[in-house]
Amino acid sequence: MKDKHVIEALGRTKVVIENGKVTFVGTPQVSYCPLFLKHRGIEAITSDVVRENIEFRIKDFGFCMPSRKMRMADFLSFGISELMAMCVSQKLLDAAVLVCEGAGTVIVTDPELIQGIGGRMSGTMETTPILEIIETVGRENVLDPDSGTIDQFAGTELAFRLGHRRVGVTVAKAQDAQMIRDGFADHVMLFAVHTTGVDQKDARTFFQTCDIVSGCASYWVREEAKRHALLQAGTKVPVYAASETGKSILEERMRQTGVNKASGPEDPPRPLI
Repeated sequence: MKDKHVIEALGRTKVVIENGKVTFVGTPQVSYCPLFLKHRGIEAITSDVVRENIEFRIKDFGFCMPSRKMRMADFLSFGISELMAMCVSQKLLDAAVLVCEGAGTVIVTDPELIQGIGGRMSGTMETTPILEIIETVGRENVLDPDSGTIDQFAGTELAFRLGHRRVGVTVAKAQDAQMIRDGFADHVMLFAVHTTGVDQKDARTFFQTCDIVSGCASYWVREEAKRHALLQAGTKVPVYAASETGKSILEERMRQTGVNKASGPEDPPRPLI
């Protein structure tokens, strides 16, 4: 099988990585992100900057490579992977259903592995199997180790078949969020990720079905949050509680980190889309 990974990276830029090389970089839809300015000194997101950043990830921790470093400590105060890792470490969740390049949909019970996958990950649209990554996760914890399928509903089914009873799931599609909530009710916690570019209908669906919604560079998530969010954490790239469960998660993270729920000036990504 050809080694090929298609992601949407910083600025919601399509990137193709094949055999450890960046073979395609599209045009960024977002030109500024305060998180990349803070952590990488990136003032303007361009195609060249995206290429350099992905090449840095490949060299630094083996992104999309057999040498991928899989475990990681906390990086952001209110990142989705940090929140999910906290929930697992505190036994609020038994497992997290994530997407990992080189594996597809995976079920993870190790908080450092949750963070290592999610904290370094961009939006993965398509991937092919990498044996070393699959072995680290555990073949039994990979939805489709032979093809790297990404299917969060099927991954949730697998998590319950494996015996987990409280499962957190990342969802990047409103349709998936609705299906998983309808299928598993309150047995799952849903975390909406990679929301940049969603329309108003999908943003509303995220708030109706999910527990935590990431603001990313989404205009409509921010608009719906004004009406539906129970709590906001962060001002630059905010994370919203969309349910009482989500609110309790954010409150616990605030206690854990000592970080105020919305401190500092507004500095959103630009443009919001």
